Parts: sequence; structure tokens; C-alpha cells
Amino acid sequence: MKKRLLRILATVLAMTSILALVACGGTNNGGSSNSGNSDAGSGDGAATSYKDTLIWAQGADVTSLDPHQGKETPAVEVTCQIFDTLVVVNPETNEIEPQIAESWEQVDELTYVFKIRQGIKFHDGSDLTAEDVKFSLDRAINSAAVSYIVDFIDTVTVDDEYTVTVKTKAPYAPALRNLAIPFAAIVPKAVVEADEAAFILNPVGSGPYQFVEWKQNDHVTLKAFDDYYAGKPATENLIMKVIPETSQRSIALETGEIDLAYDMAVNDVAKLKDSTELTVYEIPSLTCWYISMNMNKEPFNNPLVREALSYAIDRQLIIDTINAGSGQPADAIIAPGVFGYYSTGVREYDPEKAKELLAEAGYPDGFETSLWVNDNQSRIEMCQAIQNMFQQIGVECAVEVLEFGSYISRTTNGEHDMAYFGWTTSSADADYSYYSLEHSTQQGAAGNRSFIADPEVDALIEEARTNSDEATRTELYKELAIKLDEINNNIPVFYSSINVGASQKVEGFVMDANGYHNLDTVKVAQ
Repeated sequence: MKKRLLRILATVLAMTSILALVACGGTNNGGSSNSGNSDAGSGDGAATSYKDTLIWAQGADVTSLDPHQGKETPAVEVTCQIFDTLVVVNPETNEIEPQIAESWEQVDELTYVFKIRQGIKFHDGSDLTAEDVKFSLDRAINSAAVSYIVDFIDTVTVDDEYTVTVKTKAPYAPALRNLAIPFAAIVPKAVVEADEAAFILNPVGSGPYQFVEWKQNDHVTLKAFDDYYAGKPATENLIMKVIPETSQRSIALETGEIDLAYDMAVNDVAKLKDSTELTVYEIPSLTCWYISMNMNKEPFNNPLVREALSYAIDRQLIIDTINAGSGQPADAIIAPGVFGYYSTGVREYDPEKAKELLAEAGYPDGFETSLWVNDNQSRIEMCQAIQNMFQQIGVECAVEVLEFGSYISRTTNGEHDMAYFGWTTSSADADYSYYSLEHSTQQGAAGNRSFIADPEVDALIEEARTNSDEATRTELYKELAIKLDEINNNIPVFYSSINVGASQKVEGFVMDANGYHNLDTVKVAQ
């Protein structure tokens, strides 16, 4: 059985690699120029000349340029260049640092007072004040897409032009970390109120880069904001290119068409590591890749079926073959680097047990279903491998590939049987994921695409998120992890690492475990 599965996986890899190579073709670099900037060079006194444009590629286009709507990673990788938040988490130290708020004070368990940095400008030249902060947080609270990030807030009050008081509904330990997430971005009240539709297409923020152009499914262009409070960015222009195929992103990097390539396939990573002109940044991520089973549909409303499918997946084989050894088998929806992680033990690959469970559930001959995935080559390969594993227990599973925007909207509506997702715990606190993916109030909208609605799960999540004692929260998350392992509404597959391919000429790039990389300090030598 194992040898057969290996042969199947090898065939999948060969076919997808050929398809990816056939699809490769030239793309325009969006008008990058190589003029201009220069800094002091090495110790011999020579000057280093730098490009005025940095180009990075990612596998999918943005879904929205509105930070309170576009919450998927491809969108945030762009919008986090345009917008700032009250506070930020330093990716190297994991400490909370000031950004729009120059300082803050926690007055009591429910009250935070933020002093807003004076002199911050929006890209239209207007001043950022406390009114913009209140407006932005209220807007995020009322957004179906991102409300789960800030719905711990009860009220936001403007005390004076540069002071805001935030009161929470209950004690909420990760409050500051949630406010550092890009979905809590500060937007200009006057601009949004004047014409929200125009703002969505032509976003105005206070971040290091301002918006220039979005050509859908091709590129986004940004330019440096000269009046950025922290100083002008290192590179004048940024261009994000949409290159869905990982092999094509690798080729674009090798040819110098792009400077950075996000989310590289592991086989391409190995090749890039052997290059003298390229490098690979790689760190463990806060991301779990998983299958969400729609519990509103048969047979996924049957717990025995859900358990059977989990036993049918050989996680280590997937990591060893599809992922070239990168990552580790997952046993929970949150990664080991997240506060609140508790290991219940990975379900070992056991197809015979899976068949027994299916028979007990009333499906001795299996059933037909589908697994949805967005149009990303590495994710498609992963689903094809899982498809073959399901076939070994009699489950005929069609892999259906959807364009990213359609994939998100249709799974939100609950049209899927099963869907393959990656979820990053951006705050590094368990509440971010457990509340979003497992609480009944978040069905569809934020992340609960299994449509779980379990009163005991809800109660544990609510108690853990409102308790300020770290030891108590740890125990509650242990209990929750055990409960969710029993329900098995989502099948954790593996924990990934984050990788970014880069030219050796790139300087100042810093990896971030949540996958959102700020580029204002990055420059590229000629």
C-alpha cells in the first residue's frame, strides 16, 4: 500500500511540474527602472548604486485594498505597506512597539488610553487624529470580514485631538496584539466618508507607501510616501506581481525579473539554495494547513466520517514527498509557536481503521465528494495527494480548483463539501484562531468554514479570551484542544515554514512569522 501511494504521489508531482513548466512565460516587470539611488559602499570607498524599484511576486492577487475587508495574506502583503496600526509587533523580538500610538497606558483590566503621535500625515496630506482612530476601529468592528479581530472592544472614545480611550467588554489578554494586526489599520475618516467606493479602489493610508495603480490579476504599484513619520522608505517604488505558478516565480527570480518571490515550492527552494546569485529566507511559521469539512452537509455531519478521513491522511508522507521534508505533522489548528498550543497527538496514518469507521458510519463502500482549493500550484499538488489517499479508503474525491476570490466567497457561503485552507495565527495568541475558526458566531464570515456550532466549545473560547491569568488560559486551551480533537471538524495536515526567495542584491529584508513582510527598509543593489 505504502509503495503504491508513493508511486501515485510521484506521478502527481511529475504531472504538476510538467504543467507548471509548460505554463511559464514572460511577464512585463511593470516599468521598473534601475536608476538613481546610491549609498556609501564597502570599505574600499566605492559607492553602491541601488534600484529605485523593488518588485516582489506572490501567488495570488489581492482580494481588496480596503484593510478592513481584504484579510487574506495576498491582500495584507500589499495593504500593510499602505496602512499603519496603533501598535506593531517587532518580528525579531516579538515585543509590542509604538506606531501611530506613541504611548499607551492600561488604566485597569478594561481600559486602555492611547496617546496618538502628532504630525502623522495621511497620503492626501491631511493630519491623522484621534477621530480617525475611533472611526477606523469602529469601522473594523462593523466589518463582517475582520470584526473578530476587534470585537473585544466595547467603546472607543475621543478624549482630545490626540488621545483615545478604548474600553473592552471584558478582560482580554491579547488586546494589544490584536490591535497590531494589519486588519486594525487606521484609515482617514474624511476620505472614507466622502466616497467609500473610491477609497476601496484608491486607498489612502498613512503608511510608508502610497497607492498608485492596481491592475487586477497582474500587478499593484506603490510609491514612497515622502512625509512618512518614520522617514522616507529605502526604495522609491514597489511593484507586486501576480504570478500564480511557483515554478514561474522561481524563473522570474533567476532571470532578475523580480527581486523577491513569496511562498516558493519546496523543490524550487532547494534549487534556489544552490544558486550563488540567489538566497532563501526561511523560518517556522504560525500557519497550519488543514481541511475544513462542512458539517452542514452529509456525510460530514457524521463524526465517524470526519474521524475516518483524518486517519486516511499520511501526513509524514505528504511532508516527505510533496513538501520535500519541510514542515511537521499537525495535530491542532494552531501551530506550536502560538501561545495556547497543546498537543493531543497526531493521528497516525491508519487506512484500515479509516475503513472500519466508514463502515460503522454506514458507508462501507465509501462515498463521492469534492475538495476545493484555490489556484495555487503547491496547494493543488497537496490536494491531489490527499485525493489519492482518500481513494484508498473508498472515498472518491474530486479536486476542484477555484480562482482565489471565488474560492473565498463560495466557501464563506458554505457551498463546499471540503476545502483546503492555510490559517496563520497572526497575533501568536490562540484566541485569534480558535475564536475565528471554531466559535459559532463566526460561521462563514471570518473563518469558521466547517460551520461548527458547539456550546461547550463556545464557552471554553469565551472563558479563555476573557481571563487575564496566563496559567488559567493555558489550562482552558488544553481542554479546548482535547474537545476539538474529539469533534474533528477541521483536519490539521501540517505546520509549514515561511520562505521567501530573494536576489543576493536585496538588503534589509526581515522575515515575519505571520507572513506579512514590511518592505520600507528594503533596497536592491544594481
